[in-house]
Amino acid sequence: MQKRNLARLLSYTKKYKIYLIIALFSSVISVISSLLVPVFVGKAVDNIVDELKVDFKNVIMYMVIILIITAINSLFTWLSTSCTNTVSFKTVKDIRIDVFNKINKLPLKYIDKNSYGDMMARVVTDIEQISDGLIQGFTQFFTGIITIFATLGFMLYVNYKVALVVVLLTPLSLFVASFIGKRTYKYFAKQSKTRGEMGAYIEEMISNQKIVKSFSYEDRAQEEFEKINDRLYDCGIKAQFYSALTNPCTRFANSVVYVVVAVLGSIMAVMGSISVGQLSMFLSYAKQYTKPFNEITGVVTELQNAFASAGRVFDILDEEELKDLDLPDMKEAQGNIKVENVHFSYSKEKELIKDLNIDVKQGQKIAIVGETGCGKTTLINLLMKFYQVDAGEILIDGTNINLVNGDSVRNNFGMVLQDTWLFNGTIRENIAYGKDDATDEEIVEAAKMAYAHSFIKRLDKGYDTVISQTGENISAGQKQLLCIARIMLKKPPMLILDEATSSIDTNTEIKIQKAFDKVMEGRTAFIVAHRLSTIKGADLILVMDKGNIVEKGKHQELLDKKGFYYNIYNSQFETVNN
Repeated sequence: MQKRNLARLLSYTKKYKIYLIIALFSSVISVISSLLVPVFVGKAVDNIVDELKVDFKNVIMYMVIILIITAINSLFTWLSTSCTNTVSFKTVKDIRIDVFNKINKLPLKYIDKNSYGDMMARVVTDIEQISDGLIQGFTQFFTGIITIFATLGFMLYVNYKVALVVVLLTPLSLFVASFIGKRTYKYFAKQSKTRGEMGAYIEEMISNQKIVKSFSYEDRAQEEFEKINDRLYDCGIKAQFYSALTNPCTRFANSVVYVVVAVLGSIMAVMGSISVGQLSMFLSYAKQYTKPFNEITGVVTELQNAFASAGRVFDILDEEELKDLDLPDMKEAQGNIKVENVHFSYSKEKELIKDLNIDVKQGQKIAIVGETGCGKTTLINLLMKFYQVDAGEILIDGTNINLVNGDSVRNNFGMVLQDTWLFNGTIRENIAYGKDDATDEEIVEAAKMAYAHSFIKRLDKGYDTVISQTGENISAGQKQLLCIARIMLKKPPMLILDEATSSIDTNTEIKIQKAFDKVMEGRTAFIVAHRLSTIKGADLILVMDKGNIVEKGKHQELLDKKGFYYNIYNSQFETVNN
């Protein structure tokens, strides 16, 4: 799993080869220059025979050379770090773009079955963890690997016997790092998953804080949060425990290497096999050789965390996309809709819609009613191709919507939902959301048709008033009016109203119904409603129960039948009277 995630992360860096080449070249120069310093230190030491015989001229010359080499080392170290950081940030930027783009291509069923908070954690937190791991990983691995091989080369050149001892002891550090790293990954993967669960719970509690407080749910919410927090703490502390073992354990192994080199080198110096300067050189190289192992294992925590987070991010990228993206566009519709022998269910275990048939002519107003869970919203989801039918066909002007892409189908619909949606921006921008090229005159006209113009003008900045996503600075009814104005501006050939006037007072509702009658002349409209008083003028009322149409007809016709619709209609008035 880690190898697959690493390979996939590295594939994102291909387009930034030039930065990687510069970083590699700079790392080589940086490492070689750092390895040259012990050479000249050794030469300087060998020019100090005793306190009475010192070749100051050569010692000063070597000191100047060391200063120049150190300056070169600093310059190329900075260049290497800058390039690797650039690659890391650009790579993470590309991953963010791909993930967000992927989310826009995912079918609605994936969004519906996954927690919003967890998806946000993957897009924000997990990608940030990848960024941290890549920045440290690139920097340490680039310089670390080059340092190991270059130092080994220098040591072999100076004295191959001591160098071979170092090579024989190297696997000790690698074994320790590998042993601990494998166990660390498991806990970091669990930590990332629990972190996403916590994000989802926090998002749910904050977005529904009014309900939490109204039901005095604070204590139970706190209790549930602490349970998740305890699990996050538990897997986090275990991950940190194992990762914390890595550095001291490898330092111990590397210290063994250093001690062996020091003892062996000292014996050889006493025997005259190497000079004192060469001994100091070897000790420096032994320290530099083992240092990368410490640095690389020191970032194991970030790397393991990054790999675990990458797995969660790539899970989204691997999800199956909408199957209709490459299909041709549907032409602008007239509004004739046929639903023929349609079957659909959200899960195979529970069938919902069975053999559904509807024939709607252009310009008709179709009301869909029924008890909660009867399939009203599901039918709308199928009409707008949010979900694919399991069997049967949905035809718009004779075109099977399965043969065209979903975006072009939805562009022919205007939709106003019970749950209003606004984004952070001005009122003008929110109304023009579905029509980017709308003029100010068109925006104002749409607002007037939705009876929103008067309250907008009363705001301090009018149409330039900035509203938040939740719209705290305007009322629920005003938010609904803005959503209706958005549809008035778009003027689609077909309209869907799902409890569209539920948050509006009765007087305003009557005005809006008149405005809709005007804007929808010659256009097809589907009205999903629980308040049956709002659909008396519908051309056709479809009464649904358990995914089937059990009755259809006009308002008075259905009342005269004294069937399912009659019972629902009278139960509403009984509720009101009681």
